[in-house]
Amino acid sequence: MFYYFHFLRSIYSWLNIFRYITVRAALGSITAFFISMLITYRLISFLKRHKIKEPLREEKDFILHNNFKHKEGTPGMGGIAIILAIVLSTLLWADIFNPYIRLCLFSIIYLGLVGFWDDYLKFIRGNSQGLKPRWKFLAQIFLGLLVGIIFYFDPVIDHHLEFPFLKGFFLNLGIFYIIFSTLVIVGSSNAVNLTDGLDGLAMGSLIMVGLAYTGMCYISGNYRLSHYLIVSHIPLAGELTVFMACFVGAGLGFLWHNCYPASIFMGDTGALSLGGIIGIVALLVKKEILLILVGGIFVTEAVSVILQIVSFRWRKKRIFLMAPLHHHFQLKGLAEPKIIVRFWIIAGILALLSLTTFKIR
Repeated sequence: MFYYFHFLRSIYSWLNIFRYITVRAALGSITAFFISMLITYRLISFLKRHKIKEPLREEKDFILHNNFKHKEGTPGMGGIAIILAIVLSTLLWADIFNPYIRLCLFSIIYLGLVGFWDDYLKFIRGNSQGLKPRWKFLAQIFLGLLVGIIFYFDPVIDHHLEFPFLKGFFLNLGIFYIIFSTLVIVGSSNAVNLTDGLDGLAMGSLIMVGLAYTGMCYISGNYRLSHYLIVSHIPLAGELTVFMACFVGAGLGFLWHNCYPASIFMGDTGALSLGGIIGIVALLVKKEILLILVGGIFVTEAVSVILQIVSFRWRKKRIFLMAPLHHHFQLKGLAEPKIIVRFWIIAGILALLSLTTFKIR
């Protein structure tokens, strides 16, 4: 909304400030932070009042049982506040007629509704299994295919992959770009969901990833910077800087309440939507391969689950004490806050490394 004020700059020259992406990104992030923090506070009160809470997990291991005991009664479904904060702040500060902004808003709301239905069945209907995995998976695949088809027929988006550290090397996928896009979106959505197991672990890591992609969106959308760094110039991607800044701000506002010991969990409502939108933004700015590095925490958590399953089925042996990986460290005796902060540190280092690949080519 505020973006369009710059059209009145001939009357009030100071309104020209709303034309600049950096200004709107900063203000959007601050707006999202306060909206998220306030909505989350009200949501906690509402969920507690209606006794919509996280059920106590029945862990066989004594260490995990004690670690999760303090979480009993903590409200879930906090992703509602994050999504509302992102959507509202984006509508206030971004150019809503930008097709990439509208695609991101649609996608985060769609995946949020899928996650909400799962949380609704768990927390309100008392169905511990929630939405059946196959239906959740099919809903993610549907969005992935839809976005992939949109990208395939978009004349601006090339169907090639860029590789970190390599200059001038591209892999054209052609029609298979639709399948690849689906894998990225579904994979990133589920990887974040697997990581969401400790207080603030997933949210803190998502903020690091969000900061990195905020910078990537700005570079990709800026003609001079993209040509100087020899990366794909996506003319409409610059506006995604505002969206990702709102993403980061909303995440910080939620983390205010979600840090250890958490007052609320984001649930599948937040994990599925935030993970999926990271994948979509990575595709939009042609940095989908780089997602493996910048989102290394989520990749490692997902791979640990896959390796654990494969090893147990083939060798009847477990590689980790428990998967995902953060539970392995819990069983090793590390305190939950220490695991969380160390994962955040690693996520921050990976985010910085991902940005260096723009120069090291």
